[in-house]
Amino acid sequence: MIKGLYETHLYVEDLERSVKFYTDKMELQQCHYEAERRAAFFWIGKPKQFMLGLWEKPKAEIDIRHFAFACEPDWVLNESVNFLKDRNIKPRNFFNDGTERPMVFAWMPAIAIYFDDPDGHVLEFIGILEGESKPENGIISYEQWKELESQTG
Repeated sequence: MIKGLYETHLYVEDLERSVKFYTDKMELQQCHYEAERRAAFFWIGKPKQFMLGLWEKPKAEIDIRHFAFACEPDWVLNESVNFLKDRNIKPRNFFNDGTERPMVFAWMPAIAIYFDDPDGHVLEFIGILEGESKPENGIISYEQWKELESQTG
């Protein structure tokens, strides 16, 4: 019955600032804007495939959320950090240890890099990797993942 997650919504403090971020920096296509309700909507991927809604609320009513954009794993590994830096967005890995290298969640397996939107919502680019799940390896570098794959594959 359930085929996927179609949409998610975030509360933002300044709708115009967030529209600019998601349009200009994240390159999402705005598909609807409601000035009277202080809401904006964006297609993610192809039109009508997935949707993000933004709703303006007072700062006190904003709770920080997290969601991930599905991407090709090679893009996450090789291009995502430069994509973010070119837009003055600071990338970070899961450990938030000051490095900007994507990390691998071995239990999935998937490669991911994190960053924040203007309101502090935690966003992620994630790409599902080929290979078997290895939850016993935790969260590791891509180089460690490749080494494990070469030992078992």
